[in-house]
Amino acid sequence: MTFGNDWGWGADKAASRAIFDCYADAGGNFVDTSNNYTDGSSERFVGEFIHDERDRFVLATKFSLRVKTGNARDANLGGNSRKSMVRSVEDSLRRLNTDYIDLLYLHMWDFTTPVEEVLETAETLVRAGKVLYFAFSDTPAWVVSYAIATAERYGWPRPVALQTPYSILDRSVERAELPMARTYGLAHLGWGVLEGGILSGKYSQPANGEPRRESGVGERELAAGEAVARVAAEIGRTPAQVAINWVRQQPGNPIPIIGARTAAQMGENLGCLDFRLTEEQMAVFDALANFRPGFPNAFLHSDHVRELIFGDTFALLDQGRAA
Repeated sequence: MTFGNDWGWGADKAASRAIFDCYADAGGNFVDTSNNYTDGSSERFVGEFIHDERDRFVLATKFSLRVKTGNARDANLGGNSRKSMVRSVEDSLRRLNTDYIDLLYLHMWDFTTPVEEVLETAETLVRAGKVLYFAFSDTPAWVVSYAIATAERYGWPRPVALQTPYSILDRSVERAELPMARTYGLAHLGWGVLEGGILSGKYSQPANGEPRRESGVGERELAAGEAVARVAAEIGRTPAQVAINWVRQQPGNPIPIIGARTAAQMGENLGCLDFRLTEEQMAVFDALANFRPGFPNAFLHSDHVRELIFGDTFALLDQGRAA
């Protein structure tokens, strides 16, 4: 989403190329973009960058959101409908200068289009070779669960992944979306892992010309950023690396979606691969969000309920689904 400066805070083409090369030279092969990122510039840049080694890269893009250059009064330029999906994919293929998209996400659930229409259209695109895999982003757990059951019923391509916001400060998807993804074997990808720079320390320091997407940050957010910075200083790492690793070390091994505005930031982020947080450090961050899973998870996973169901045998069982 930082590829292109059309929105006022991204990277120009040369800087985007340097970011991409840093990532690719380190072995990275999965690239996540969207039809609407920087009004299409992101897809154009990515398409050019991966062109010479197209088959090496797993290319993900998304449909649902309208590109701002379109007519704001045209309802068909956005949404999850067959018309929107087909048009968006064709436009993305042209911008990306490629014959196929490895992973197509439904970007955001519109509460209007039937799941059956979404899946049948995805199946048509897969059969045509324009899309290889289909997935959901920013969609409620109950919708994705129904989509999986529907795909299996009709023999359509089964969704393979779920992308959601996920960070030390935002754990709401632990109530339904993450348990659902683990139960059905979906890859989970987290966006917003740095909370727009809050967890990297950006808002705890003078601006110094660094673009800021948020106009104001509350005391709770600033305190979380400072807590991450303290742990990072203790272990000789950067706050960004620490915040990324909190996500990477969650159950199910979520894949953090990393954005960067410079090659130096990308190189710093990749340093997260060189260490792991201890259980004690993870516990410090678990307390920051003051997160409570609530009903039904907290109730059904409590020791009391497990004893009511299993007696003293729960610890002896295969815990794969119970997690």
